[in-house]
Amino acid sequence: MYQIQFDQPCVIHFIGIGGISMSGLAEVLLQKGFQVSGSDMHASELTKRLEEKGARIFIGQRAENIPAEAVAVVYTAAVHKDNPEFAEALRRELPLLSRAELLGQLMRNYRQAVAVAGTHGKTTTTSMLTEILLAADADPTISVGGMLDSIGGNIRVGESDCFVTEACEYTNSFLSFYPTIGIILNVCADHLDFFKDLDDIRHSFRLFAEKLPAGGLLIVSGNIPRLEELTEGLPCRVQTVGMAENDDYRMTGIEYDELGHPSFQLWHGKEDLGMIHVGVPGEHNAWNALAAIAAARELGVDYDPIRSGLEHFGGTHRRYEKKGVLPGDVLVIDDYAHHPDEIRATLKAARRGKRDRIVCIFQPHTYSRTKALMDEFADALSLADEIILAEIYPARETDTLGISSRDLAAKIMARGKKVSYFATFEEIEKYVKKNCVHGELLITMGAGDVVKIGENLLSGV
Repeated sequence: MYQIQFDQPCVIHFIGIGGISMSGLAEVLLQKGFQVSGSDMHASELTKRLEEKGARIFIGQRAENIPAEAVAVVYTAAVHKDNPEFAEALRRELPLLSRAELLGQLMRNYRQAVAVAGTHGKTTTTSMLTEILLAADADPTISVGGMLDSIGGNIRVGESDCFVTEACEYTNSFLSFYPTIGIILNVCADHLDFFKDLDDIRHSFRLFAEKLPAGGLLIVSGNIPRLEELTEGLPCRVQTVGMAENDDYRMTGIEYDELGHPSFQLWHGKEDLGMIHVGVPGEHNAWNALAAIAAARELGVDYDPIRSGLEHFGGTHRRYEKKGVLPGDVLVIDDYAHHPDEIRATLKAARRGKRDRIVCIFQPHTYSRTKALMDEFADALSLADEIILAEIYPARETDTLGISSRDLAAKIMARGKKVSYFATFEEIEKYVKKNCVHGELLITMGAGDVVKIGENLLSGV
């Protein structure tokens, strides 16, 4: 595999540069003195940001986009061999690196490299750890899969020897990483267009754990079933986080304020370390906070900045993000949840607030996930008082499964819940304007573009 020499800047081209992770990597290279070019199918705030920082951006993908002086080409998992730029790189015999391979190479330049893995919670936990490290003046380099106000985007390039990033399991991307500290938040059935089943996913997380060196540390939720299959025989140290007496870091006495923000007593072994207050709602975020605490302690951070960072963390964009208030005191929240476990956690967090009625506008993400987890989606969404379904967001897929949101609506209806399906966002917006006027909590939910519904409604206020 081609190895980038980070102390010898050159010209690197990115295919799909507008993705949240790709744009972050491109920005790191720009700050290290590289010349960066890249293409994407659509302009965005991320591509505009890169242009402002000196990148050459092409909208649309064509062979001639790759500069003559390019030394290597980086591509995303969504790019196929028939992509004109990928084909041109092959023709010119340019070295090709996947996004994950470049990120893995970048990690090797840091003495302390933290990789946050798990089926869900990666972005929030990475962001929590970021806030803690900033509160401790640790000057880390950060790559996060969401927009975080405290770092002005999704990337931060620091001067210390600490690097923190998310580690996604899809296409086994995280197996290209070289962490010294690994976090596994949870292991659930997802990305079943790539993995065969849950056992296949668990096998990949085991391989991720095996990437940690003998002097490294694996931080893992003690709540994962058959945990020993992931941890036995590892060369690294292992610490568990959870609520059990034998967990290394644990929480007791969890309570919630009127906004659903959790507080808990923190323990390290038998040592009572006092109260922790978390600035984002839901029990799932208390679990995320525990993992961030364990990683911060391994990085040498004291408890005062840990407490301060977690208390002042307000979340990343699209993670239970308040968008505004509609006429009739309808509070609009947006959340990225696109897996049944995430939906369940978000709706449970919403229940701890003061709103009596929750209306959830859900846009399923990918046909394969919707079909594989249909009953689980119906169960999770039924925690809302009313469910409004948009059509499936295809992402990287085409509809070869004959599946629709109508099928999910039928499953939810069979559970006795009020559910509606609309083919377009415009129809959903008309329905909301007519029917949501009495102080409801309105949540737009999904990993696609469902956020536009709330934004469109609010723009007309």
